[in-house]
Amino acid sequence: MLRRQFVFATGLLAAPSLVRAAGTTLHVMTSGAFTAPYRILGPLFESVTGHKLESAYGASMGNAPDAIPQRLARGEPADVVILARDALDALVRAGQVRPGSEVDLVESRIAMAVRAGAAHPRIGTVEEFRQAMLNAQSIGYSASASGVYFATALLQRLGIADQVLPKTRRVVSERVGSVVARGELEIGFQQVSELLPIPGIEIVGPLPAPIQRVTTFSAGIGARSEQPQSAHALIQFFASAAAHEVIRRTGLDPVSVPAPALPAPPAMARTN
Repeated sequence: MLRRQFVFATGLLAAPSLVRAAGTTLHVMTSGAFTAPYRILGPLFESVTGHKLESAYGASMGNAPDAIPQRLARGEPADVVILARDALDALVRAGQVRPGSEVDLVESRIAMAVRAGAAHPRIGTVEEFRQAMLNAQSIGYSASASGVYFATALLQRLGIADQVLPKTRRVVSERVGSVVARGELEIGFQQVSELLPIPGIEIVGPLPAPIQRVTTFSAGIGARSEQPQSAHALIQFFASAAAHEVIRRTGLDPVSVPAPALPAPPAMARTN
C-alpha cells in the first residue's frame, strides 16, 4: 500500500499546478460508475496536494433529484463533473460544462448480479441470456446509462420487451445491487464497478459480448468553475497512468489518452 501511494504521489507532484493551488476546495460531481475509484483516488489527491474535495453523487441522466444534470440545473456548484460521455456532451451543448475540457477516463461494462447464495442463471451466450430474462421473476436495472440501454434497446433487440418489461423495476437513487441483496429483486443489472462494492450479492458475469454495451465515462470542468486550473489538475490525475491500477481493481478499464491542455475560457465581450 505504501508503495502504491508513493507511485500515485509521484504522479501527482509532477503537475506543478497542483502545488501552486494547494488548499483549494473543489466541488466534484461523479456518477456511480466512477464512484469506486474516486473514493480511493480522491482522498489521495487531497493528502498530497492539500486540496479539499466536496463530493456529490448521482446518475449521469434522468429526472431523479440527485442526477447530475438536475443538480447542475438547480445551480449546485461543480468544478469537475464525471459521467457518461453522451451525457457530458449534452452538458457541454447546454453550456454547463466548459467546451474543450472533456477527457475520457474509463470504459465500463454491464454485469448481472443475484443475491448471495442464489442460483446463477446461465448467460454465457445470447440465447442463454435471452432465456434467463424470460425465466426471471423480477429484474432490476439502473436509472442511468446501463439501465437506459437494458430497458430501451437490449430487450427490444432480443425481441422480448413485451414479456420482460412488465416484471422489471427501474431503481432510482440507489444501487441496483443493494435492492437485490435485500431480496426485493431476483436479478439486477448495473455497471461492474457499481456492483462490486455491494455486500450480499454475487456477480453472475458480464453480458455476452455481442450484446454488451461499453460506456465511456468522462470528466469535464464546470462552466461556472472558479478554480479551472485546479479542476484541470484533478482531471489530469484521474487520466494519468498513476491511477490505472486503482481503476482496474474497481472493475473498470482505463482509457489511456493524455488529458489535453487546459482550454482557454470563452471569449468575453469587450466593454468601453
